Amino acid sequence: MDQLVNEIRPYAWGSTTALPGLMGSDPDGTPQAELWMGAHPAAPSRVRRPGGLLSLGALIGSGPTAELGEATLRRFGPRLPFLLKLLAAESPLSVQVHPDLAQAATGHRIENSRGIPLDAPHRNYRDGNHKPEMIVAIGDFEGLCGFRSPAGCADLLDALGLPELAPHTAALRVEGEESALRAVFAAFLAAPPALVDAVAAATAREARGTGPYQPTFEAYDAVARAHPGDRGLLAAMMLRYFRLAPGEGLFLGAGVPHAYLRGLGVEIMAASDNVLRCGLTSKHVDTEELMRVVRFTPTPVRILRPTARGGEDVYPAPVDDFRLSRIRPSAGSAAVLDATAPQIIVCTRGRIRLTGPHGSLTLDPGGSAYTPAGEQVSVEGDGEAFRATVDAGRTRRAPSGS
Repeated sequence: MDQLVNEIRPYAWGSTTALPGLMGSDPDGTPQAELWMGAHPAAPSRVRRPGGLLSLGALIGSGPTAELGEATLRRFGPRLPFLLKLLAAESPLSVQVHPDLAQAATGHRIENSRGIPLDAPHRNYRDGNHKPEMIVAIGDFEGLCGFRSPAGCADLLDALGLPELAPHTAALRVEGEESALRAVFAAFLAAPPALVDAVAAATAREARGTGPYQPTFEAYDAVARAHPGDRGLLAAMMLRYFRLAPGEGLFLGAGVPHAYLRGLGVEIMAASDNVLRCGLTSKHVDTEELMRVVRFTPTPVRILRPTARGGEDVYPAPVDDFRLSRIRPSAGSAAVLDATAPQIIVCTRGRIRLTGPHGSLTLDPGGSAYTPAGEQVSVEGDGEAFRATVDAGRTRRAPSGS
């Protein structure tokens, strides 16, 4: 069992106060967006060894069977298959979508054959993996996820009272479900600047009003103010707005466009860098590839609430790359965690104590620890922690390459 030394990523959309507030440190005025916990080569966690700090990736690479266990190694190869984060958003992130496993493998192979460098700004597929994600709110959390129904999109856009949108709302009410969403989404990604500005102005007006969409327009107005002139505003308005209360979660699968707007949460994802952006960004937008990956199907926002299971509150996910659970030890008792796969545990409230076969350590908010497969750990204390590991049950059932 090792306490992790982690890096905070200072993305511009990050909060200057949320992570310092959680971790009990003084804000320094810079955005602190994500605390990464895992073996991602861009910012790997490190562990203390006699010779100094060793990256978690190097530790796993030095003994993959011992660190990952045979089942995880056989399924995912000699790497940690997930990345855990504390995410603190003060302003909207880009609207983005992730490929499924087959799309990622094909796209990665094609871009390799074209000689596109892995770090090229216009590269879409930096690896051959999919990138399912889950976010669980620590505080109130807001975002956008999944398409509204065509009629729902039309009703929202009609509320802006802009004649310029009439052809699009008419298409949404007449055409078939998928074809309508596809056609209007493509048109919005190519919208003239005048239409983007008109929608932003109308959105600001409705956000100050009293209509039925007023709370939703407040969210879209925040998007418009954070990214003035960005066509991604129009794409964002086709997506459902959601709010998560503390402890509630959301799973984000392949092909579903989404964006986080504001809040503090625990995020877990498969270890991949494959992101196709739809807007609200200065980064590369590949509209042609995006249109192949996006699933133009109305998607309800399905709020996840955990299920109590053996001392943990488990958040269900239809993938085996990761398993996320919340641990809140009761007074005078400990939660005993299984040892079938590697795991990372991060404290988010109070203080917790981890005890394993080789010793124990105490974690305060923001502190985290890694344990290899085969090392059973008990958790006690008066706080709250989240545990990231591999879904061993699904891993045993998953066919190779699935």
